[in-house]
Amino acid sequence: MEPFAKFKNVQKSYDGISLVVKDFNLDIDPGEFVTLLGPSGSGKTTCLMMMAGFETPTHGQILLKNEPITRLPPHKRGIGMVFQNYALFPHMSVAENLAFPLEVRGFSKSVIQEKVDKALGMVRLQGFENRRPAQLSGGQQQRVALARALVFEPELVLMDEPLGALDKNLREEMQLEIKRIHEELNVAMIYVTHDQGEALTMSDRIAVFNDGVVQQLATPDELYERPENAFVASFVGENNRFGGEVAELADGQCRVRLPDGSLIAATPVAVDSTGQNSTLSIRPERVVINPDNGALPNIFDAEVKDVIYLGDHLRTRVSVCGNDEFVVKTPNSVEQQSLKRGQKIRVGWSHADCRALDA
Repeated sequence: MEPFAKFKNVQKSYDGISLVVKDFNLDIDPGEFVTLLGPSGSGKTTCLMMMAGFETPTHGQILLKNEPITRLPPHKRGIGMVFQNYALFPHMSVAENLAFPLEVRGFSKSVIQEKVDKALGMVRLQGFENRRPAQLSGGQQQRVALARALVFEPELVLMDEPLGALDKNLREEMQLEIKRIHEELNVAMIYVTHDQGEALTMSDRIAVFNDGVVQQLATPDELYERPENAFVASFVGENNRFGGEVAELADGQCRVRLPDGSLIAATPVAVDSTGQNSTLSIRPERVVINPDNGALPNIFDAEVKDVIYLGDHLRTRVSVCGNDEFVVKTPNSVEQQSLKRGQKIRVGWSHADCRALDA
Protein backbone atom coordinates (compact mmCIF):
# COMPACT_ATOMS: atom_id res chain seq x y z
CA MET A 1 0.00 0.00 0.00
CA GLU A 2 1.31 3.45 -0.97
CA PRO A 3 1.75 5.83 1.97
CA PHE A 4 -0.86 8.59 2.07
CA ALA A 5 1.70 11.25 3.05
CA LYS A 6 5.48 11.12 2.87
CA PHE A 7 8.50 13.12 4.01
CA LYS A 8 11.48 12.09 1.87
CA ASN A 9 15.02 13.17 2.90
CA VAL A 10 13.63 16.49 4.16
CA GLN A 11 16.00 19.07 5.60
CA LYS A 12 15.34 22.61 6.79
CA SER A 13 17.74 25.46 7.51
CA TYR A 14 16.70 29.04 8.27
CA ASP A 15 20.19 30.57 8.02
CA GLY A 16 21.80 28.36 5.37
CA ILE A 17 24.28 27.00 7.93
CA SER A 18 22.64 25.04 10.76
CA LEU A 19 19.92 22.47 10.08
CA VAL A 20 16.77 22.61 12.21
CA VAL A 21 15.56 19.37 10.58
CA LYS A 22 18.16 16.83 9.42
CA ASP A 23 17.23 14.23 6.80
CA PHE A 24 13.66 13.54 7.97
CA ASN A 25 11.93 10.48 6.48
CA LEU A 26 8.40 9.43 7.43
CA ASP A 27 5.60 7.52 5.70
CA ILE A 28 2.05 8.06 6.97
CA ASP A 29 -0.65 5.55 6.06
CA PRO A 30 -4.25 6.53 5.22
CA GLY A 31 -6.19 7.09 8.46
CA GLU A 32 -3.08 6.84 10.66
CA PHE A 33 -2.54 9.00 13.77
CA VAL A 34 1.17 9.93 13.94
CA THR A 35 2.60 12.11 16.69
CA LEU A 36 5.81 14.13 16.41
CA LEU A 37 7.11 14.24 20.00
CA GLY A 38 10.11 16.10 21.33
CA PRO A 39 11.41 18.99 23.45
CA SER A 40 11.12 22.63 22.36
CA GLY A 41 13.40 23.42 19.40
CA SER A 42 13.76 19.79 18.29
CA GLY A 43 12.28 20.40 14.80
CA LYS A 44 8.84 18.81 15.16
CA THR A 45 6.75 21.95 14.54
CA THR A 46 8.95 22.90 11.58
CA CYS A 47 8.09 19.53 9.99
CA LEU A 48 4.38 20.18 10.54
CA MET A 49 4.64 23.67 9.02
CA MET A 50 6.43 22.26 5.97
CA MET A 51 3.58 19.75 5.46
CA ALA A 52 1.05 22.60 5.84
CA GLY A 53 2.93 24.76 3.31
CA PHE A 54 3.85 27.59 5.71
CA GLU A 55 7.54 26.63 5.46
CA THR A 56 9.52 25.32 2.48
CA PRO A 57 12.07 22.47 2.81
CA THR A 58 15.68 23.41 2.12
CA HIS A 59 16.16 19.92 0.69
CA GLY A 60 14.01 16.83 0.02
CA GLN A 61 10.41 16.23 -0.94
CA ILE A 62 6.99 16.16 0.71
CA LEU A 63 4.36 14.05 -1.05
CA LEU A 64 0.59 13.73 -0.59
CA LYS A 65 -1.05 10.76 -2.30
CA ASN A 66 2.23 10.24 -4.19
CA GLU A 67 2.17 13.80 -5.63
CA PRO A 68 4.89 16.32 -4.68
CA ILE A 69 3.30 19.28 -2.84
CA THR A 70 6.42 21.26 -1.94
CA ARG A 71 5.54 24.06 -4.42
CA LEU A 72 1.78 23.91 -3.78
CA PRO A 73 0.40 26.88 -1.74
CA PRO A 74 -1.24 26.01 1.61
CA HIS A 75 -4.84 26.70 0.49
CA LYS A 76 -4.52 24.19 -2.36
CA ARG A 77 -3.31 21.28 -0.23
CA GLY A 78 -6.74 20.44 1.24
CA ILE A 79 -5.28 20.00 4.73
CA GLY A 80 -7.13 20.80 8.00
CA MET A 81 -5.11 22.65 10.63
CA VAL A 82 -5.62 23.11 14.40
CA PHE A 83 -3.39 25.55 16.32
CA GLN A 84 -2.69 25.92 20.04
CA ASN A 85 -4.23 29.42 20.15
CA TYR A 86 -7.41 28.21 18.35
CA ALA A 87 -7.11 31.01 15.68
CA LEU A 88 -10.91 31.54 15.62
CA PHE A 89 -12.38 34.72 14.12
CA PRO A 90 -13.59 36.69 17.19
CA HIS A 91 -16.19 38.74 15.25
CA MET A 92 -17.87 35.61 13.82
CA SER A 93 -20.29 33.22 15.51
CA VAL A 94 -19.42 29.53 15.91
CA ALA A 95 -21.50 28.67 12.82
CA GLU A 96 -19.83 31.44 10.78
CA ASN A 97 -16.37 30.24 11.85
CA LEU A 98 -17.24 26.73 10.65
CA ALA A 99 -18.83 27.98 7.43
CA PHE A 100 -15.80 30.06 6.44
CA PRO A 101 -13.58 27.24 5.02
CA LEU A 102 -16.62 25.95 3.10
CA GLU A 103 -17.46 29.38 1.65
CA VAL A 104 -13.93 29.89 0.31
CA ARG A 105 -14.20 26.47 -1.35
CA GLY A 106 -17.40 27.51 -3.10
CA PHE A 107 -19.94 25.19 -1.45
CA SER A 108 -23.65 26.07 -1.78
CA LYS A 109 -25.57 27.48 1.22
CA SER A 110 -27.58 24.27 1.72
CA VAL A 111 -24.41 22.09 1.69
CA ILE A 112 -22.67 24.52 4.07
CA GLN A 113 -25.58 24.30 6.53
CA GLU A 114 -25.55 20.51 6.36
CA LYS A 115 -21.78 20.25 6.89
CA VAL A 116 -21.77 22.81 9.73
CA ASP A 117 -24.55 20.89 11.54
CA LYS A 118 -22.64 17.63 11.07
CA ALA A 119 -19.38 19.15 12.39
CA LEU A 120 -21.13 20.62 15.45
CA GLY A 121 -22.62 17.21 16.23
CA MET A 122 -19.20 15.59 15.86
CA VAL A 123 -17.69 17.82 18.57
CA ARG A 124 -20.90 17.85 20.66
CA LEU A 125 -21.59 21.58 20.37
CA GLN A 126 -25.15 21.58 19.05
CA GLY A 127 -26.97 24.68 20.31
CA PHE A 128 -23.77 26.83 20.35
CA GLU A 129 -24.11 28.01 16.70
CA ASN A 130 -24.80 31.67 17.51
CA ARG A 131 -22.22 32.20 20.24
CA ARG A 132 -19.03 34.15 19.66
CA PRO A 133 -15.65 32.63 20.65
CA ALA A 134 -15.40 35.03 23.64
CA GLN A 135 -18.59 33.46 25.06
CA LEU A 136 -17.04 29.97 25.07
CA SER A 137 -14.73 28.20 27.53
CA GLY A 138 -11.23 27.18 26.43
CA GLY A 139 -12.34 23.59 25.87
CA GLN A 140 -15.34 24.71 23.80
CA GLN A 141 -13.15 27.00 21.68
CA GLN A 142 -10.79 24.10 21.05
CA ARG A 143 -13.74 21.96 19.92
CA VAL A 144 -14.78 24.69 17.47
CA ALA A 145 -11.20 24.88 16.13
CA LEU A 146 -11.23 21.09 15.68
CA ALA A 147 -14.64 21.18 13.97
CA ARG A 148 -13.43 23.93 11.60
CA ALA A 149 -10.42 21.82 10.61
CA LEU A 150 -12.72 18.86 9.87
CA VAL A 151 -15.79 20.59 8.38
CA PHE A 152 -14.64 20.42 4.74
CA GLU A 153 -13.77 16.71 5.21
CA PRO A 154 -10.00 16.80 4.56
CA GLU A 155 -8.05 13.55 4.30
CA LEU A 156 -5.25 14.95 6.48
CA VAL A 157 -5.45 17.08 9.65
CA LEU A 158 -2.40 18.73 11.26
CA MET A 159 -2.44 19.68 14.95
CA ASP A 160 0.20 21.87 16.58
CA GLU A 161 0.11 21.51 20.41
CA PRO A 162 -3.69 21.98 20.28
CA LEU A 163 -4.29 21.18 23.97
CA GLY A 164 -1.39 23.14 25.44
CA ALA A 165 -3.58 25.96 26.80
CA LEU A 166 -6.07 23.69 28.60
CA ASP A 167 -5.99 22.55 32.22
CA LYS A 168 -5.13 18.93 33.05
CA ASN A 169 -8.67 17.51 33.31
CA LEU A 170 -9.88 19.26 30.17
CA ARG A 171 -6.74 18.23 28.30
CA GLU A 172 -7.32 14.57 29.16
CA GLU A 173 -10.98 14.85 28.14
CA MET A 174 -10.01 16.42 24.78
CA GLN A 175 -7.38 13.73 24.15
CA LEU A 176 -10.11 11.09 24.30
CA GLU A 177 -12.43 13.28 22.21
CA ILE A 178 -9.83 13.70 19.44
CA LYS A 179 -9.08 9.97 19.56
CA ARG A 180 -12.82 9.20 19.23
CA ILE A 181 -13.23 11.57 16.26
CA HIS A 182 -10.14 10.13 14.59
CA GLU A 183 -11.50 6.59 14.87
CA GLU A 184 -14.93 7.72 13.69
CA LEU A 185 -13.69 9.59 10.60
CA ASN A 186 -10.61 7.48 9.84
CA VAL A 187 -8.78 10.63 8.74
CA ALA A 188 -4.95 10.81 8.78
CA MET A 189 -3.63 13.05 11.56
CA ILE A 190 -0.18 14.46 12.30
CA TYR A 191 -0.03 15.75 15.87
CA VAL A 192 2.78 17.78 17.45
CA THR A 193 3.34 17.78 21.21
CA HIS A 194 6.08 17.83 23.86
CA ASP A 195 3.76 15.97 26.27
CA GLN A 196 4.73 12.28 26.25
CA GLY A 197 1.58 11.19 28.12
CA GLU A 198 -0.53 12.80 25.41
CA ALA A 199 1.49 11.06 22.69
CA LEU A 200 1.20 7.64 24.35
CA THR A 201 -2.57 8.04 24.85
CA MET A 202 -3.52 9.08 21.33
CA SER A 203 -1.10 7.80 18.71
CA ASP A 204 -0.82 4.84 16.36
CA ARG A 205 2.89 5.67 16.01
CA ILE A 206 5.21 8.23 17.58
CA ALA A 207 8.32 9.85 16.10
CA VAL A 208 10.60 11.06 18.92
CA PHE A 209 12.63 14.11 17.85
CA ASN A 210 15.80 15.54 19.30
CA ASP A 211 18.06 18.13 17.69
CA GLY A 212 16.33 17.82 14.29
CA VAL A 213 16.72 14.04 14.11
CA VAL A 214 14.12 11.29 14.68
CA GLN A 215 15.59 9.20 17.51
CA GLN A 216 12.97 6.43 17.24
CA LEU A 217 9.73 5.84 15.33
CA ALA A 218 7.49 3.19 16.89
CA THR A 219 4.11 2.34 18.41
CA PRO A 220 3.48 3.73 21.93
CA ASP A 221 4.07 0.37 23.67
CA GLU A 222 7.23 -0.34 21.64
CA LEU A 223 8.59 3.11 22.45
CA TYR A 224 7.92 2.78 26.18
CA GLU A 225 8.91 -0.86 26.63
CA ARG A 226 11.86 -0.93 24.20
CA PRO A 227 13.54 2.47 23.87
CA GLU A 228 16.49 2.31 21.48
CA ASN A 229 18.68 4.96 23.09
CA ALA A 230 19.19 6.88 26.33
CA PHE A 231 17.40 10.00 25.06
CA VAL A 232 14.17 8.12 24.21
CA ALA A 233 14.28 6.22 27.52
CA SER A 234 14.58 9.47 29.50
CA PHE A 235 12.10 11.51 27.43
CA VAL A 236 9.30 8.94 27.14
CA GLY A 237 8.12 7.95 30.61
CA GLU A 238 10.14 7.90 33.82
CA ASN A 239 13.22 5.75 34.18
CA ASN A 240 16.07 5.04 36.60
CA ARG A 241 19.54 5.39 35.15
CA PHE A 242 22.97 4.04 36.02
CA GLY A 243 26.20 4.82 34.17
CA GLY A 244 28.76 2.03 33.90
CA GLU A 245 31.07 -0.06 31.74
CA VAL A 246 30.22 -3.32 29.98
CA ALA A 247 32.12 -6.09 31.81
CA GLU A 248 30.63 -9.19 30.09
CA LEU A 249 28.67 -9.70 26.88
CA ALA A 250 27.31 -13.06 25.72
CA ASP A 251 24.11 -14.85 24.58
CA GLY A 252 21.93 -11.75 24.35
CA GLN A 253 22.80 -10.61 27.87
CA CYS A 254 25.44 -8.39 29.41
CA ARG A 255 26.73 -7.37 32.79
CA VAL A 256 27.61 -3.75 33.45
CA ARG A 257 30.01 -2.69 36.22
CA LEU A 258 29.00 0.50 38.05
CA PRO A 259 31.47 2.97 39.65
CA ASP A 260 30.74 1.46 43.11
CA GLY A 261 31.73 -2.01 41.81
CA SER A 262 28.18 -3.45 41.53
CA LEU A 263 27.53 -5.76 38.57
CA ILE A 264 24.11 -5.42 36.94
CA ALA A 265 22.66 -7.96 34.49
CA ALA A 266 20.98 -6.25 31.51
CA THR A 267 19.75 -6.67 27.94
CA PRO A 268 22.27 -5.15 25.49
CA VAL A 269 20.52 -2.66 23.17
CA ALA A 270 23.10 -0.08 22.12
CA VAL A 271 26.30 -1.87 23.23
CA ASP A 272 28.29 -4.45 21.29
CA SER A 273 31.64 -4.88 23.06
CA THR A 274 33.15 -5.14 26.55
CA GLY A 275 34.82 -2.02 27.91
CA GLN A 276 32.13 0.15 26.33
CA ASN A 277 30.44 2.84 28.43
CA SER A 278 26.70 2.40 28.80
CA THR A 279 23.62 3.93 30.43
CA LEU A 280 21.35 1.41 32.11
CA SER A 281 17.61 2.16 32.03
CA ILE A 282 15.04 0.59 34.41
CA ARG A 283 11.39 1.71 34.62
CA PRO A 284 10.30 2.44 38.26
CA GLU A 285 7.24 0.16 38.04
CA ARG A 286 9.44 -2.82 37.06
CA VAL A 287 11.36 -2.76 40.35
CA VAL A 288 10.36 -5.22 43.10
CA ILE A 289 10.74 -4.34 46.79
CA ASN A 290 12.12 -7.14 49.00
CA PRO A 291 12.08 -9.93 46.37
CA ASP A 292 12.66 -13.56 47.40
CA ASN A 293 16.30 -14.71 47.36
CA GLY A 294 17.31 -15.83 43.88
CA ALA A 295 14.00 -14.72 42.33
CA LEU A 296 15.71 -12.07 40.17
CA PRO A 297 19.22 -11.70 38.68
CA ASN A 298 19.57 -8.21 40.14
CA ILE A 299 18.97 -7.90 43.89
CA PHE A 300 20.69 -5.16 45.90
CA ASP A 301 20.61 -3.67 49.40
CA ALA A 302 18.94 -0.27 49.51
CA GLU A 303 17.90 2.44 51.95
CA VAL A 304 14.53 4.23 51.82
CA LYS A 305 15.03 7.99 51.38
CA ASP A 306 11.44 9.06 50.85
CA VAL A 307 7.92 7.64 50.44
CA ILE A 308 5.39 9.77 48.55
CA TYR A 309 1.70 8.88 48.71
CA LEU A 310 -0.06 9.43 45.35
CA GLY A 311 -3.43 7.79 45.96
CA ASP A 312 -3.44 4.75 43.68
CA HIS A 313 0.33 4.20 43.94
CA LEU A 314 3.38 5.03 46.05
CA ARG A 315 6.68 6.51 44.87
CA THR A 316 9.52 5.26 47.01
CA ARG A 317 12.90 6.94 46.53
CA VAL A 318 15.80 4.75 47.59
CA SER A 319 19.58 4.82 47.61
CA VAL A 320 20.97 1.80 45.76
CA CYS A 321 24.30 1.03 44.04
CA GLY A 322 25.50 4.61 44.57
CA ASN A 323 22.31 6.16 43.12
CA ASP A 324 20.38 8.25 45.69
CA GLU A 325 17.59 9.15 43.23
CA PHE A 326 16.42 5.63 42.36
CA VAL A 327 12.59 5.51 42.25
CA VAL A 328 10.28 2.53 42.79
CA LYS A 329 6.58 2.78 41.85
CA THR A 330 4.27 0.28 43.57
CA PRO A 331 0.48 -0.08 43.79
CA ASN A 332 -0.92 1.31 47.04
CA SER A 333 -1.00 -1.47 49.66
CA VAL A 334 -0.71 -1.80 53.44
CA GLU A 335 2.68 -3.49 53.02
CA GLN A 336 4.15 -0.64 50.95
CA GLN A 337 2.60 2.05 53.20
CA SER A 338 4.57 0.64 56.13
CA LEU A 339 7.91 1.63 54.54
CA LYS A 340 9.70 4.38 56.50
CA ARG A 341 12.53 6.77 55.73
CA GLY A 342 15.91 5.28 56.70
CA GLN A 343 14.57 1.68 56.55
CA LYS A 344 16.92 -0.92 55.03
CA ILE A 345 15.27 -2.95 52.25
CA ARG A 346 16.28 -4.84 49.12
CA VAL A 347 15.24 -4.03 45.58
CA GLY A 348 15.41 -6.22 42.50
CA TRP A 349 14.63 -6.33 38.78
CA SER A 350 15.04 -8.72 35.87
CA HIS A 351 17.71 -8.39 33.16
CA ALA A 352 14.91 -8.08 30.55
CA ASP A 353 13.62 -4.91 32.27
CA CYS A 354 17.10 -3.37 32.40
CA ARG A 355 18.33 -2.05 29.04
CA ALA A 356 21.99 -1.29 28.31
CA LEU A 357 21.83 1.85 26.12
CA ASP A 358 24.36 4.33 24.74
CA ALA A 359 26.48 6.31 27.17
